[in-house]
Amino acid sequence: MKLLRKTIVATSVLAVGTGLFAMQRVADWDRETPQSTEKAEFSWSRLSYASSMGGSGYGFYHWATWRRDYPKADRQFLIALNRLTRIQGRTTEQVVNLDSDDIFNYPMVYAVQVQTWSFTDEEAKRMREYLLKGGFLMVDDFHGSADWENFMNGMRQVFPDRPVEDLENKDEIFHVLYDMDDRFQVPGEQYIRTGRTYEKDGYVPKWRAIRDDKGRIMVAICHNMHLGDAWEWADDPNYPETFASMAFRVGLNYVVYSMTH
Repeated sequence: MKLLRKTIVATSVLAVGTGLFAMQRVADWDRETPQSTEKAEFSWSRLSYASSMGGSGYGFYHWATWRRDYPKADRQFLIALNRLTRIQGRTTEQVVNLDSDDIFNYPMVYAVQVQTWSFTDEEAKRMREYLLKGGFLMVDDFHGSADWENFMNGMRQVFPDRPVEDLENKDEIFHVLYDMDDRFQVPGEQYIRTGRTYEKDGYVPKWRAIRDDKGRIMVAICHNMHLGDAWEWADDPNYPETFASMAFRVGLNYVVYSMTH
């Protein structure tokens, strides 16, 4: 495969099994992460944004919607990244926002609860420039038709005219590391209590994307699923391993794609 010849990542195609969930616990999950000087090939970043639900999403406030599952989900994902690939990832995440050019220092940005985001004109412009210059945005943890419309209100500020498409099994993003033709809905921790894989009216998982003019995926959209919760609860014996395994595979594929496209 052309991608595998050009990729900078050499990996063993390991199944993400129960051994992953013996991961060491990271102390002080809620401790904030200052700007790190740690040198690494890859740095995971999470988008902080102002919430349309009222109040500022910036700063480190527990109620800010961008903080969902933060920072434990991010750090457990980074443990998996460093364990299951040869990518040298930074051990802690970095929070970025669109008030400065700092976002351009990161190849990939992860955002959650995106049905609540909103941008100023300047923030939307900076996000658009970031994506068109080669950046990659992964959005997660929003569910149902109302959340979709609210997410698109923000996305149209960034790209008023670019279409959203449903990804197909043949798309490269599902084969850069793990072959993922067998994708299924990944629920949040609520599954332990309810037995439901869905939330609201989000019954069917949607794997969607926005591409640039050359066909590169700029925005990877994980709708009607909660991958971050699966990362966060992967070390809980009550949370099913099959969901956690799928969530890690998706995230690792997206990281590899973001670094090679």
